[in-house]
Amino acid sequence: MYSYEEVLEKIESGRRFGNLPGVEITRIMLEKLNHPQRELSFIHVAGTNGKGSVCAFLDSIMREAGLKTGCFISPHLVDFRERITVKGQMISKGDVVRLGNRLLSENFGVNPTMFDYCLAMAVLYFREQQCDVAIIETGLGGRLDSTNALGMPEVSVITRIGYDHMAILGNTLHEIAGEKAGILKPGVPAVFAPQEPEALEVLNQHADGICVTEKDMLKAEAMKPALIGDYQRENAAAAMLAAEIYLNKIHASAIGESVKKGIHHAKWQGRMDILSTDPFFMVDGAHNSNGIHALKRSLMKLYPGEKFHFIMGVMADKDYENMVEELLPLAIDFVTVTPDSTRALQGSALADFIERKGVPAQALQRISDIWKGVKHGEKTIALGSLYFIGELIEQFQKGQHVV
Repeated sequence: MYSYEEVLEKIESGRRFGNLPGVEITRIMLEKLNHPQRELSFIHVAGTNGKGSVCAFLDSIMREAGLKTGCFISPHLVDFRERITVKGQMISKGDVVRLGNRLLSENFGVNPTMFDYCLAMAVLYFREQQCDVAIIETGLGGRLDSTNALGMPEVSVITRIGYDHMAILGNTLHEIAGEKAGILKPGVPAVFAPQEPEALEVLNQHADGICVTEKDMLKAEAMKPALIGDYQRENAAAAMLAAEIYLNKIHASAIGESVKKGIHHAKWQGRMDILSTDPFFMVDGAHNSNGIHALKRSLMKLYPGEKFHFIMGVMADKDYENMVEELLPLAIDFVTVTPDSTRALQGSALADFIERKGVPAQALQRISDIWKGVKHGEKTIALGSLYFIGELIEQFQKGQHVV
């Protein structure tokens, strides 16, 4: 019997990508587990940016409608158990130990990755908890993603598609959209967030989806989303439309009020998340070009004419040159760090690149040193890898910061 720490170590030591596509590995695992997913009613969410926010909005709306919700997301920011929640509460350590040991003792005949184990744990837990509906976020892509083994969702949602994981998903929006569209199923209603024409063309070839309009975004904005950021208008609108489709199916009463309250009360850590107002310190998990563009647009709208101290830590496989270019007009200076990952871009290399653009940049050896440079009366924005953002939030929660 493995302890909680040992279960996590065993699960996390699984390779990031297996020999078989995730969809095949999970299909085999679910078959061995006697198809627990067949008792699951779920909403499937894919896309490049905004997946987590849409899941947070949907989870909040469904709870306001009186439904018992399960929510599966990745990655976690601070605690592994954030990945699997029921009614907004993280799975207990005891349940992770119990279900983790069960999964690790099975001989599936394949080599599950961490994501495969997490998804299987979530499905078993949601079935045990008799969830009315589960909100399921894809891990990577869609067509070959582990979550695509779950079968037919009640509604599919595709958030904004952009350039990310290009080595795996393709070099064009057409190719990337094709992978994301792999979650769309015949006869299943679909909601599409605003898309580039190239991506929308591909999505429309796979399903006759409902597209989020400016009118929808204004309606969602009027519900006063708790999540700040200009881009949350489209995420809230996508969740609103998907929730209305689902709730109409089950004849839920007071749909409009549930949607309104759910959007207003939704919480999502690490996305334009203001940890401190004096000194001002915001964290944002913008880790690709689309995310940075959305962050920049939101900062300009919220704080017109202001400039910021940026703290940045990203993965080497991201389009960091374009990310930096987007932020340069708003930057006073940069501090760079190396996130705790084998895929991380070295902070020193990032600082060198920024300095060559004519903006001061300093690389720090330790993430904990960041707090020494946070200034009263000025605004500091930390952004990049979710692993890095999670580490900052954890330090803040533990009081390892200066305020």
